[in-house]
Amino acid sequence: MVNPALTIKISDDLASRLSDKARALGFSACGVASAREDPVRGARLEEWLGEGHHGSMEWMETRLHHRRSPQSLWPEARSVIALGMSYAPGRDPLALENARSHARISVYAQGKDYHDVVKKRLKALARWLTEQEPGAEVKVFVDTAPVMEKPLGEAAGIGWQGKHTNLVSPEHGSWLFLGAIYTTLDLAPSDPQRDQCGTCRACLDACPTDAFPSPYVIDARRCISYLTIEHKGAVPEEFRIALGNRIYGCDDCLAVCPWNKFAQAAHAAREFMPRAELVAPRLAELLALGDAGFRRVFSGSPIKRIGRNRFVRNCLYAAGNSGDAALIGPVRTLTQDPDAVVAEAAEWALARLEPNLRAAL
Repeated sequence: MVNPALTIKISDDLASRLSDKARALGFSACGVASAREDPVRGARLEEWLGEGHHGSMEWMETRLHHRRSPQSLWPEARSVIALGMSYAPGRDPLALENARSHARISVYAQGKDYHDVVKKRLKALARWLTEQEPGAEVKVFVDTAPVMEKPLGEAAGIGWQGKHTNLVSPEHGSWLFLGAIYTTLDLAPSDPQRDQCGTCRACLDACPTDAFPSPYVIDARRCISYLTIEHKGAVPEEFRIALGNRIYGCDDCLAVCPWNKFAQAAHAAREFMPRAELVAPRLAELLALGDAGFRRVFSGSPIKRIGRNRFVRNCLYAAGNSGDAALIGPVRTLTQDPDAVVAEAAEWALARLEPNLRAAL
């Protein structure tokens, strides 16, 4: 039961102190939104799901009732503290586009697992908040619960959802990890952000697989991030060439956003600095990974969660797109892989690489 006093007896300077504490903990952005349901937000989610744009991510549909609003998940919640932590890259995320014998890993996955890093800081901020307001209750979330982080971030004023559907910050561009603290405290909401995309469509035009049926709408079934991370089984052949050398995620729509000119890599948490071996890994080395090797290399990385088989599947599509005849040996070996999806991906890659070998003879 929520203490009614908590909804009115809040220190006047709490919001300012909260923001200062958040920044001291490494958060780049902090704002407050109401926990009540927004009918427009819920209707948009229902429409998106109704179109099947979520693909095989069934959990988004089965827990729709919880996603509609923070109070649907936790009825006692009164406010949402939305937070963003910068992972702005220090180098051009598109620099390896033509380095086909090397793999491209999304910027966010080149360092430590953001789930662990952000959640640790959220818990610290939540503890501080309960110390300031004894009796307040809190819950923290980082991308693993039915929470609409991006719309809540927009409502809390830390950015707006751009045409690529990700949050865009006027200070940090498209490079923010999002987290949320639900609380029983009735905090004054921040002013929401105004959409500042204007007539720009750089993100829409940059998408290699035309994953945006319209601005502000993404069809996950065509998105490279979804295909390389969430999609189980073989990737449909119509998308395999478009994958290029991307083996985990895709940064294209984020990287071309003009608002990134305000983002500074120096503001990113040191935990998100890229591991040297993940900046430009060679496909030949990745194709040789067995299960134990995969777990060793990607320990502490978000990449570990997709497992060796799905990862090697992605590397085989990249190998098939590489034009590098030197990869024929490791690819041919994988045609005998125990995993049927990996073996089929190897057959596809081999069929694309062998003409290059004949041309070189």
